[in-house]
Formats: sequence, structure tokens, C-alpha cells
Amino acid sequence: MRGVCVFLLVCIMALSVAMPDRQDPFLWLSALHGRGYNEGSLLADTTGGECPDECDCPPTFPIAMYCDGRGLTAMPTVPSRMKYLYLQHNEITALPDSALANTTNLVWVMLHHNALSTDKIGKRAFAKLQGLERLYLQHNNLTGVPPNLPHSLRDLRLNNNNINKITPEALEGMDNLTILYLHDNALTEMGTSLRGLNSLTLLDVSGNKLKKVPDSLPERIHQLYLESNAISAVPEGFLSKFSQLQYIRMGHNQLTDKGIPPNTFNVTGLVELDLSFNQLERIPPVSQTLEHLYLQANHIKEFTLGSFCSVVDVINFSKLRTVRLDGNEISTADVPSDSVLCLRMANTIEV
Repeated sequence: MRGVCVFLLVCIMALSVAMPDRQDPFLWLSALHGRGYNEGSLLADTTGGECPDECDCPPTFPIAMYCDGRGLTAMPTVPSRMKYLYLQHNEITALPDSALANTTNLVWVMLHHNALSTDKIGKRAFAKLQGLERLYLQHNNLTGVPPNLPHSLRDLRLNNNNINKITPEALEGMDNLTILYLHDNALTEMGTSLRGLNSLTLLDVSGNKLKKVPDSLPERIHQLYLESNAISAVPEGFLSKFSQLQYIRMGHNQLTDKGIPPNTFNVTGLVELDLSFNQLERIPPVSQTLEHLYLQANHIKEFTLGSFCSVVDVINFSKLRTVRLDGNEISTADVPSDSVLCLRMANTIEV
């Protein structure tokens, strides 16, 4: 860098000596070009169209267009070279088919926190974006999943909308989808919409109106968030086929002891289980490999040590580090004295 600065200084000094008072102020660019320097690296890239006045397209990152938080009510013109498009925190109301028709190389599209409604999104608005990986549409006014979404999507966020139904075709063919956020909508059931999402590892459908666990959950699921629904029971063998599932959150539902088949949650692999704010009266049996258990604000009447440890000795004990049982019908006096052996790993036991 020091050598370049010295070189530029020498060029400018040489030109100032050789030229009269009314010299061309941009002649130094020609001098650089004659010595192999490309002035394009110092100017804005206009390939595929100029950057809209209301947005920023940094010369150092010419394939990204930043239009976030600009008070926009309509889609700006997007140059075809763009791969990353940031349009969040505006008041955009419509996305016509033509809006992204020429930007077929888009990889990320951020449209969260706008005023989009499903009927104002063109049926082919996303159809040509065959390399799109991330699409953020949370915090809009959607009542359904936009049609013809690219099968290349890996991260789809539709939370905090008014979606009340997902058709089987809405997510069909999305073999690459790994993250799906649908929380805080108005879903009452999901039918078979999850079938075929073979790569899905995170599903968040909390804050809806679901009365049962969704059908056809992908076998690779790693994180499952179902809290704040109206689920009263889980199916027999609920977790038997999910060998990679580590996090389950089902707090703020209507689960009862009768609605949980024996040993439902006594499966290896689980790291965190949240059953807080339900209607349980007993502690359900859990695996000794579980690390975090949340059962606060139920109606549990007994601290059953057998729910954590069937056998206790030097090598057999619970791996639980967090146990929340506060807000139930038990107190510290109800905790058996030998729990110190079973729960020897626990950092927190709240009763």
C-alpha cells in the first residue's frame, strides 16, 4: 500500500509540473491506465443496470444491493448482476412477476418486515430464481405460502404472518430445505405439507393453533419447536424414528399425562425437553442422556426419582444439568435425599 501511495504521488507531481494551470483534473486516471491499472476497480459497477438512487450498491461488494429501511412502498429496479438483495424494514406492498425476472442469480432475498400480502405476490415472482437459498418473508401480511418457490431454497422464513393453511403443493420438491420458520401464524393443521422435506433439520411452528403434532415429520429433524399451540397428546412412538432429534419444545400447550404414551421421551439423543406450562401431574420418564428438562408451571404432585434414573450406581446416573420443577405442587421437602446421586450432574434444580 505504501508503494502504491508513493507511486500515485509521483504521478500527480509529474503531471502538475508538465501541465499548464488549466489541466484536466482526471488526467491521473489515464496515467494509471497506461501503467496497467484498471479504473473500473475504483468506480461503481453498472453491469446489468445502475444502482437505484434509493439504494446502496457498494463498489467493494457489487453483487449486493442494500435498500433496507428506506421507506420504500414499491419494489425498486434490481440490476441483473445482484446476488444479495436487502429490502427489509420497508412498506413494500406488492411483488409483481416482473420485479425479479431479470435477476436470476439471486442467492439471498430479504423482504421481512414489509406489507406484502399473498394476493399481491405474482405467481411467478420467484419462479426464475433457481439458485435462491435464503428467502425471508417474516413479518408481512401473508395468508398463504407464495406459489412456485424455488426448490433450491435452504432457509425459508414465513413466521409472524397470517398463514392459516399450507397446501401439500406449497413445499413440494424442496429437497434442500433445512430451516423452516412458520411460528406465530394461524395454522390449525399442516396435513402432509412436510412430506418430502428430506433435508429439514429445524422446524418452528410455535405460536399457532395446532391441536396435534404435525404429520410426516422429516426423519432428519434436529430441532422441533411446537410451543404455544393447543396440543393435548402426542402419538405413540412419537420419537422412535428421529435419531437426530436433540431439541423439543412443547411448552404452553394442553398436554396431560393421559396424552403422553409410556416412555415417549425416554429416548437417547435428546439434549433439551421443554414441557412447561402444560397440565401434567407426573414427571414423565426421560432418558439418562437428557441434559435440560423444563417442567415448570404444571400440576406435578410428586418428585419421582425413577423418572430420571431406573438404576443408580457409579456409572448409571442422569446427565441432567438443568431441572425446572418450580410452579408445581411440590416443594424442596418432597425431593428424595438420594436424588443427589441420581442428579449428580445437575447445576440447577428448581422446585
